[in-house]
Amino acid sequence: MEQSIVSSDSHVIEVPDLWVKGMPAAFKDRAPKAFFDEKRDAWMFGSPEVQIQAVGGLFMAGQQPENLEKFRKAGFAVARPGGWDPLERQADMVTDGVAAEVLYPSLGLGLYCVEDAGLQEALFRAYNDWIIDYCQKVPDRLYGIALISMYNVDHAIAEMERCKKEGVVGTMIWQVPHPSLPFTSEHYERFWAASQDLDLPVHLHILTGFGDSMHRQTAHGPKRFRIGLEQTREIENALFELIFHGVLERHPKLKIVSVENEVGWMPFWLGQCDKGFKRHRHSEKVQMSKLPSEYFAEQIYATFFNDLVGGKMFSWWGVDNCMWSNDYPHQNSTWPNSRAVIERDMAHLSAEAREKLLNTNVRKLYKLNAPVSLPKAVAA
Repeated sequence: MEQSIVSSDSHVIEVPDLWVKGMPAAFKDRAPKAFFDEKRDAWMFGSPEVQIQAVGGLFMAGQQPENLEKFRKAGFAVARPGGWDPLERQADMVTDGVAAEVLYPSLGLGLYCVEDAGLQEALFRAYNDWIIDYCQKVPDRLYGIALISMYNVDHAIAEMERCKKEGVVGTMIWQVPHPSLPFTSEHYERFWAASQDLDLPVHLHILTGFGDSMHRQTAHGPKRFRIGLEQTREIENALFELIFHGVLERHPKLKIVSVENEVGWMPFWLGQCDKGFKRHRHSEKVQMSKLPSEYFAEQIYATFFNDLVGGKMFSWWGVDNCMWSNDYPHQNSTWPNSRAVIERDMAHLSAEAREKLLNTNVRKLYKLNAPVSLPKAVAA
């Protein structure tokens, strides 16, 4: 029997009118929409208050990079229906050999840089209602992550509690907070505590919030490449603040998940953090009783999907905290060749290590009851 694999980071493609239909009356006129931009010759999504983004790359699983312009022009017409239809999705899961998936948004990632708290909460609630319904159609295979706005902590906790009752397995907040609300702020304390009490991991996904990555749609030339590299710095900054400002010390059962930031850089970065902590811990007062790498080992998880360096390192680091993913159906996705990429990156590992990275770590973190077998493909 083939190795059972579970994707810790896959994506839906939200239906284009989700926020038009799902918003309360007070916000309907401000809802982001999909539209064709004649000047860019491409399908876009956004509004004056929601960062406008091209959508073509969201649909390009299995395609070559040179096809990007074609997909930008065609838009939703060429998207795989599994992005918004959970029954159709099962056929694509079978193609990739995936037994179950933890699901994140696509268009919704850009909503984290909305600055109006009421609007963002309404946008997130509409998405959460939709993803809950989506997953409930295939409840033993698909598991949703709720989007949480952090401007108002009381509202954040209430939405988190509501979504847990409906079956979500975690929450996602911004990876780069609003400048007025850094992770060093006491603003988050009750949210961290509630997340710990509810046993809901908190996820930091690439391309969310107020970092340089929010400008990727307007960057060109070398600057566009630099933004791609800056994304690693964004998660480094977030994890540094959570570790060195005592968040993980104060909330020892809190689980943080780095999503789609890959992992090849992590052991070096943690080693540098450990080195600095050992050198200065007696002269600089920080709320930490352990090495940074020990907090990682006990409270932080990370997803990866196409990380050759990370794959090589798993022979000596990370097998208890890292989780494979396929990033379906995005341009960077390993679908439909995930098993070939897994073989390329992890063939040298022991069966026990592969089992943890591909299957048991994600099941344990989210307490999944998904079958080990593949779903039955649904005929179109």
